[in-house]
Amino acid sequence: MTLGSKIKQLRKRAGMTQSELAAKLGVSSSAVGMYEQERREPDSRILSKLCDIFGVTGDYFIGTSYSLPSGGGVEVSEVFDEFTKRLTAQEGLMFDGVPLNQDDRMKIIDALKVVAAIAKQQHKSALEKN
Repeated sequence: MTLGSKIKQLRKRAGMTQSELAAKLGVSSSAVGMYEQERREPDSRILSKLCDIFGVTGDYFIGTSYSLPSGGGVEVSEVFDEFTKRLTAQEGLMFDGVPLNQDDRMKIIDALKVVAAIAKQQHKSALEKN
């Protein structure tokens, strides 16, 4: 999940418009739109304000944590997409001391897709029974 999509997700979760967030940040609503579209990056002062407004840590924005404040959540698909990107791009990745080639990486991703599909179906079935 990108920085812009995280800002947008948190803003929507808080029920704020871009204009409302812009007012809290002291920037224009077009600046917020550019942050969300990845056409501009917020500086450290703005990132700090975003953390305060949304109750998250800087780690959430820089990608080292997926935790949202209580009452929120992150879709498994978002975590899976981020993991897939990192697995594909990570240099020097090894499995039991042996370097992984692209084919190995795709096998891992495919296996995760199968497990995710099974879990989704089981979850859906459980919800239908209740």
